[in-house]
Amino acid sequence: MITPSVTISESDGQVPMLGKSVLLVPVSAGHSRTRSGGQVRFGLLMSRTVMALALLATVLWANVLLDRSPTWHPELRAALVVFGLPAALLIVVAPLFWRRGLAVLAPIAVVVALAAPAAYSFETITTAHDGALPLAGPTVPGANAFGAGGPGGAGGPGGRTAFVPRAGVPGASPAFGGTVANGGPRGGGGGFLTASEVGSQLKALLQAGAPGYEWVAATIDANSAAGYQLATDDPVMAIGGFNGTDPAPTLAQFQAVVAQGKVHYFIGSGGGMTSGSTSNAISSWVSQHFSSTTVDGVTVYDLTSPLS
Repeated sequence: MITPSVTISESDGQVPMLGKSVLLVPVSAGHSRTRSGGQVRFGLLMSRTVMALALLATVLWANVLLDRSPTWHPELRAALVVFGLPAALLIVVAPLFWRRGLAVLAPIAVVVALAAPAAYSFETITTAHDGALPLAGPTVPGANAFGAGGPGGAGGPGGRTAFVPRAGVPGASPAFGGTVANGGPRGGGGGFLTASEVGSQLKALLQAGAPGYEWVAATIDANSAAGYQLATDDPVMAIGGFNGTDPAPTLAQFQAVVAQGKVHYFIGSGGGMTSGSTSNAISSWVSQHFSSTTVDGVTVYDLTSPLS
């Protein structure tokens, strides 16, 4: 940088003359500061753009999910669009002319992003549920724990059942009601993904003489067994595992524990999901060799009382 100056010669007293002096300033320092400032502004712009895109994606996906329950608070979808889309745009451009724009818009963006999840959570908390695999959020027509179009659906007023077995539906698989393919006991009690409803008389029957048996009863699938075990506080054998399809115990193993007097009753509920399963074979064998009675609408076989 060149600056004007005045030079005076003291030796000869001549008139002051206008001269020049040179001041050197590092050029790279100014350019470095300019380049760093530009990089910072560009980085902030990219950060705001990513934030805006995230908010936009959240709003669009929330609308997709809310559209699956079109009659549940439709005003929520409208509010997300009205507030979410402008907020996403302003997050990018507002700080360019409004210094505090991002500080004001960020809380609004957070509220918009969390509005739908918060509404879903509140709906789940305030709605009574029963059955297995309870569903979160509002009721979706035709949907259940297995997705849209599967068996089950919404329950009656005051609560929702995630999975409703189709008991008694003609042609239904054994897990959903009816009788097993080879004529074994079926019906009453619980079923696939539904715990048993135990009446007072059946509870008293199972508890009578319970200390003398390793299992007070046996029944098909774990969910059926769970209801009886919780009601009686005594061990109940779950034949076939979770949904009654596992080959455990086998027919021979079950016959052995019955012969040893370790199981008192067989409860005709639950059932394997496939014809010819081990569970169905056990059910058929029980119905052919032991006497039965009906208690609280449930067929019960006394494994200590074989047919003559």
